[in-house]
Amino acid sequence: MDYGSMVGESFEYAKDAVVGKWNKWVMFIIATILLGIPLMGYSMKILRGEKPAPEVEGWGTLFVDGIKYLIVSLIYAIPLIIVWFIVLGASVVGMMSGDPTAMMAAFGAMAIGLIILLILAIIVAVFEMIGIVRFARTGSIGEAFNFGEILATIGKIGWVPYIIAIIVLVIVGFIFAIIVGILMMIPILGLILYLCLISPWAIFISRYVCQLYDAAGAA
Repeated sequence: MDYGSMVGESFEYAKDAVVGKWNKWVMFIIATILLGIPLMGYSMKILRGEKPAPEVEGWGTLFVDGIKYLIVSLIYAIPLIIVWFIVLGASVVGMMSGDPTAMMAAFGAMAIGLIILLILAIIVAVFEMIGIVRFARTGSIGEAFNFGEILATIGKIGWVPYIIAIIVLVIVGFIFAIIVGILMMIPILGLILYLCLISPWAIFISRYVCQLYDAAGAA
């Protein structure tokens, strides 16, 4: 799997979607302001394999698809939310006890809990990435949780290439986060730049994941 090519193609796809197309970019910014729901609906189009990047149109469909995307994401997040509340609850109880020993134990429990939460988040992401594409292409929310088919798809891609592809995406995301963090330090202008960059980033991720999913057919 050519990870560099995947990153480069995704970047060009996102660039072609917005650069020099200012009306379209304004539509993306509006989609972002509207809680990002239309932008999630637009991502569904990309995940279906539309190329080049489609126009921002059919807002009713974008909203409906975006809400469905959000529902799938929230269902996948349930285990993380449960673990987080358990960790947070146990930590708060320990902190409020006033007992130094209990407070130290609470700190330790929180650290362990956060590690568990991180591991769980990685596991969820491994399944969710393929699940979301299955949902986009079949139109069935149930297919987003067809773990047998999800595992079969990952198997076709290859577990090692798949995990490496995720790591590459995380690294690119970390770089993007640093850039956005620096820009956000600029009063007012930082917020404007942030709103302008969110949609290209979402487009980049969607195209990258789309290519990763399609690699199963080429495997």
